[in-house]
Amino acid sequence: MTSPDRPGAASGGASGKASQKERLREAVGPILTKAGYDLEELAVSRAGNRSVVRVVVDGEDGVSSDAIADLSRDISAALDEAEAGGSPISPGGYTLEVSSPGVDRPLTLPRHWRRNRGRLVKVRVGQVARTGRVTAVDEAGVTLDVDGEEHTAAYEDLGPGKVQIEFGKPDRPETSKDGSRPGGKPGSRRGKEEA
Repeated sequence: MTSPDRPGAASGGASGKASQKERLREAVGPILTKAGYDLEELAVSRAGNRSVVRVVVDGEDGVSSDAIADLSRDISAALDEAEAGGSPISPGGYTLEVSSPGVDRPLTLPRHWRRNRGRLVKVRVGQVARTGRVTAVDEAGVTLDVDGEEHTAAYEDLGPGKVQIEFGKPDRPETSKDGSRPGGKPGSRRGKEEA
């Protein structure tokens, strides 16, 4: 979602990108924490004389479009307040884009793997490329069901994982009565191991 363009305060000197990103992180972080979301990516790029501020957020149960709209409004207000206080985002103004990560986002952190239990993923484990269903995730690593065999790998042995799009995918386990996410029972369709 893109917010309306925001005028930036005129600034006499360019501050470094690192300090600009840090100011943005300080403005955005508390909003996301309060709402229960994680900051997955914060990027600033130029588009002519304006900046585009991209904020990518995710949560344990994903992020709804309503939540994206609410976050966009709250982040925009916080950035406007920061600019009014003398911390310009961009001398030429900026456009704010708040979104959730797409399905093509690589799985690199334990929380990424946890959020994808029950899904089919492709990942390099050591020197072997494997495609399997994520059946378990804990603090040590990930367990994949590859052709009916369980393979457990520590996070440090995993390359970036990629969720595989499935058409006619198997039923995911039902949500339990307490509303928690599926526990990671493998579906009827199995993964495969590649050399």
